[in-house]
Amino acid sequence: MCLQEIKKIIAQKLDIDSQSLIYPQNHAWGDFSLPIFKLAKENNLSPDLITKKLQDKILSDKELSSILLKTEIVGAYLNFFLKPDYLANKILTDVLKYKDKYGWNNLGQKKVTVFEFSNVNTHKDFHIGHLRNICFGEAMVNIFKANGFCSYPVSYINDFGIHTAKAIWSYKRLYSKDLNKCYAETVKQMNDNPKIAEEVSLIMADIEKHQGKNYYLWKKTRSISLKEFNEVYKKNNIKFKKTYFESQVINKGFKIVKKLIDDNILVKSQGAIIADLEIYQLGVLPIIRQDGTALYPVADLALAEAKELNFKGLRDSYIVVDIRQSLYSKQLAKILSLAGYQQKINHLPYEFITLPDGMMSSRLGNAISYFSLYEKIKDCLIIETKKRHENWSDKKIEKNCQSLAVAILKFEMLKVSPAKIITFDINEAVKFDGFNALYILYGLVRIKSLLKKAKFKNNNKFNGKFLDTKIEQDLIFHLAKYPEVIIRSQQQYDQSEIVKYLFELFQMFNDYYQQVKILSGDPKVLDTRLNFIYSLSLVAINALNLLGIKPLNEI
Repeated sequence: MCLQEIKKIIAQKLDIDSQSLIYPQNHAWGDFSLPIFKLAKENNLSPDLITKKLQDKILSDKELSSILLKTEIVGAYLNFFLKPDYLANKILTDVLKYKDKYGWNNLGQKKVTVFEFSNVNTHKDFHIGHLRNICFGEAMVNIFKANGFCSYPVSYINDFGIHTAKAIWSYKRLYSKDLNKCYAETVKQMNDNPKIAEEVSLIMADIEKHQGKNYYLWKKTRSISLKEFNEVYKKNNIKFKKTYFESQVINKGFKIVKKLIDDNILVKSQGAIIADLEIYQLGVLPIIRQDGTALYPVADLALAEAKELNFKGLRDSYIVVDIRQSLYSKQLAKILSLAGYQQKINHLPYEFITLPDGMMSSRLGNAISYFSLYEKIKDCLIIETKKRHENWSDKKIEKNCQSLAVAILKFEMLKVSPAKIITFDINEAVKFDGFNALYILYGLVRIKSLLKKAKFKNNNKFNGKFLDTKIEQDLIFHLAKYPEVIIRSQQQYDQSEIVKYLFELFQMFNDYYQQVKILSGDPKVLDTRLNFIYSLSLVAINALNLLGIKPLNEI
């Protein structure tokens, strides 16, 4: 039973639109508000008369009388107050019944959707910009599932572009075993000596021909990159339904390009192949260079076809890539539409990550790798944990801090709306207070500790009338709002809605913990409060699961 369902009951009884029932700015003014002047105007009645008619209906209806405590007129609004015990009993019943599926819905009607993310380049570091990508993509998959979609995560690895040849050029010269450093060094050298570009092109030609020493080095260095990527995915529990590689789809892409030329969707221009989309105000998109080598669209066309073949009934294909690719995504979507593909291409953009001292760039070689940042955070946590838990073994501390470091990094990537730039500050990320992972995870550990101390067993013994403090009633209302947050986060493609909800939940719980002696009092009150905080923990774990963050039992 969520607030939307209660709104529908009230609206049906009062013969009004449920959408007209809004949340007042201050919860103390009521649970719902109805703008009276607008309703009076629509019904050609005075505000006083329309208000009296509504209040008379409420008094004469048994179901409404069981739901509503009272109504009050405040200015131009009729405010509705729900009976606290009614709402508490409904919400606790639902949470304890559905547990990790509380708030989930069937709005998606099992429509097949695919989320393509982690489109990383081999031969470069997996840096924190990529981390934002996989965290955002994973969260969207989970959130869409919670809204009734059949959503699948796929990855597309760019393992065949000119960047691989650039990395190999320096790698051959034993510049470094670090492929990202090799790539950055070659870029630097090319800026100083344009002739190096010709040598890089020859390396790329060998790779495309699948022969020779350069091709062997490509396979060797590619495996190094893929091993690193898989370590990141494993650490973050990211699992893809399907992984595609540019090297595996590129030949199919050339065949699709030839067909699109025959269909006059693509055209030859000065020795190159382009998509002229000026008529759609989308400019011109190069497809194949003058020298016959492929640009990104060649593989992306083949990738779109592969997804249609692999995912029957595919309706929407979401490509999670940074905001710079907005125009390109529109161009690709238009080409596929002209070619008759059924799937709709949707770009899910996100902004950049910066550090307090400025932007990062793989090209400049100053991007922070995922593993270096992970190790820094883990080391900070180990120092702090040793202070707090002198009796913990080194093995236990290491394992706990590994999990915490992953959770902290994910949280920092997800707490900001995709439309906003993240300025990552490691000092803020590892605090135990403030808008961060440790604040929420520690709050959840505190609830688990209370339940353990009380030897709580899920007995479903509760009575909403015992949750009679204001903070308890506010928390119940917050739990009731969770299903709406799941819907809103999907409709707005914004996982930060769930993060903000979690933070507010534990702000309120910490106030509750300070104000109320949870483990004392009458046994019936204790049973209700234990079921209540257990319900809080279930919703928190539910939300963390959608974000791909694993809760801990101890911190």
